[in-house]
Amino acid sequence: MSGSDDPWAKWRKPEAAEPPAAAEAERKPASTVNRENRPKLKSGEAAPARERRAEAPVRAPRAKPVVVETPVEETPVDPTGTLSVRRSAPREPGKKPLRGGSSLRKPMAKPAPVAVAEKPARAPRSAAPERPKPVAGPVVREGPPPEGVRLSKVMSERGMCSRREADLWIERGWVFVDGERVSELGTRIDPNAEVSISKEAKHDQAKQVTVLLNKPVGYVSGQPEPGFTPAITLITADNQLKQSGDPEFKPWMLRSLAPSGRLDIDSTGLLVLTQDGRVAKKLIGDDSQVEKEYLVRVAGEMIKGGLDLLNHGLELDGQPLKPARVKQLNEDQLHFILKEGKKRQIRRMCELVGLRVIGLKRVRIGRVKLGDLEVGQWRFLRADEAF
Repeated sequence: MSGSDDPWAKWRKPEAAEPPAAAEAERKPASTVNRENRPKLKSGEAAPARERRAEAPVRAPRAKPVVVETPVEETPVDPTGTLSVRRSAPREPGKKPLRGGSSLRKPMAKPAPVAVAEKPARAPRSAAPERPKPVAGPVVREGPPPEGVRLSKVMSERGMCSRREADLWIERGWVFVDGERVSELGTRIDPNAEVSISKEAKHDQAKQVTVLLNKPVGYVSGQPEPGFTPAITLITADNQLKQSGDPEFKPWMLRSLAPSGRLDIDSTGLLVLTQDGRVAKKLIGDDSQVEKEYLVRVAGEMIKGGLDLLNHGLELDGQPLKPARVKQLNEDQLHFILKEGKKRQIRRMCELVGLRVIGLKRVRIGRVKLGDLEVGQWRFLRADEAF
């Protein structure tokens, strides 16, 4: 094989020239070289080990091949660790290295390019006219309207109980319409139908209590406000004014006990709290005609014709007030009788005629009077009392 056909010729080093001494020693027989310097031995005496080794033929050192380095461009390789750097292996010029494998791996054939059909250009969309938004209107129900009136509403309007109590009694089967038991909520009946309740409903209603409280200043009558105490916290055994025939106070009596009517935090006097829906409807219902009587202490100078305006002619929150009965007892005290109870109504009425309320006390609700009930005390509504 000629040098041009040898693929490893350019990496093989030329053999180095042998030194003359080594060549001459190689041409001499080894026995001749060793015999010249070896001392003569007596008969039967063995040669020392050193001399035996020296007698072994001496081989000339093999010349190391000379490698001719060809400058090769190195491709920088990212380090594979934190303590060492992987150096790129030399490659033949013009040959691309293989990624992730041996350099002897055959290159993968590139897939033939796939012709992709171009999509036709879409015509610009014309601006569509805005659709008018549907206007919310009344919900129209299909079919004829339901006949009759809800049973619970009829019972509430007749003063038999509250609508909440009526629903509870209907669920328990304590209500009868024209002699037939009704136990389904939402039942509609003829407004003129006969409605009655069972003995269980009457017994349950008899256990409901109504109390009268002389509310002090600083207590709120309804929902508690931050930093203030609701008036119901005064209903305890220690604050009770006991009367003959009254039941013994039990903690369960506070359950569902709610005020029927407002009394401002700066006002004092008679406040009614009840579990009976009939009493609540009579006192605070939309069609209530129960009178409330107040003694009011005022300051300031009333405008001309102010007393007539207090009786009738004022409006609050854009609505005219019902006729009232107001008279002046002395220079700083007025007497009010109302049939409605808007929020802070008396105070706002007095401000409209130039007066400022500095004290307000409710002394009567319907036919029930405050009497000798002291501030902070309460008592049960007697069986012979009615609003």
